[in-house]
Amino acid sequence: MIPIQDTVQSRSVPLVTWGIILLNGLVFLYELSLPPEQLELLTAVLGMVPARLGADPEPYWTLLTCMFLHGGWMHFIANMWTLYLFGDGVEDRMGPVQYLVFYLLCGVAASVTHLLTNATSTVPTIGASGAIAGVLGAYVVLFPTARITTIIPIFIFPFIVEIPAVVFIGFWFVSQLFNGALSLASAESFEGVAWWAHVGGFVAGIALLPVFKKSPKQYRRFYADEYWPW
Repeated sequence: MIPIQDTVQSRSVPLVTWGIILLNGLVFLYELSLPPEQLELLTAVLGMVPARLGADPEPYWTLLTCMFLHGGWMHFIANMWTLYLFGDGVEDRMGPVQYLVFYLLCGVAASVTHLLTNATSTVPTIGASGAIAGVLGAYVVLFPTARITTIIPIFIFPFIVEIPAVVFIGFWFVSQLFNGALSLASAESFEGVAWWAHVGGFVAGIALLPVFKKSPKQYRRFYADEYWPW
């Protein structure tokens, strides 16, 4: 399923969401400029390697830096598109400063979850998907009845349907749990995706939401000509 639009209209400019996307974009362009040897070194230094942290907790900062690296165009585009679609509504309900802290904490929670479930892995973990999973967790609690316009490819035919957010994100979360469980049983068959990082980030997003969301009294007034049903 490929989301292309949601029905939640932000009542404020999502500066932090755009800023995170811009920063990730600049880092990704820098990655593309590097020769393979230097890119591999960058990934090894800034990526989160569970086995390394287990033996020496000094590079703890990789719990943060790993979420700003990506492993290719599809990895980068999928993450940034998802953040673009769902991040603005969550940022609007938290405010920019709270949202930034929330995003980073969800990313760290995702990294720690991956560390605990893959303690002996020597593969650098990179990507913003754990932090974005936290955004999805907050989104589904804040806007469970929002509609997500989604492309569902069936064979070679793309079908466009509207799916409630709770169904779309719920299906995504169940798939992460399912694949995560299978990865514990057969690591080689499911390597390459940090399934449990997604689960950890998602759960952290739901758990942290009450701490970071604003009171409804602090929302900007919603005028009638801005109305978007959801």
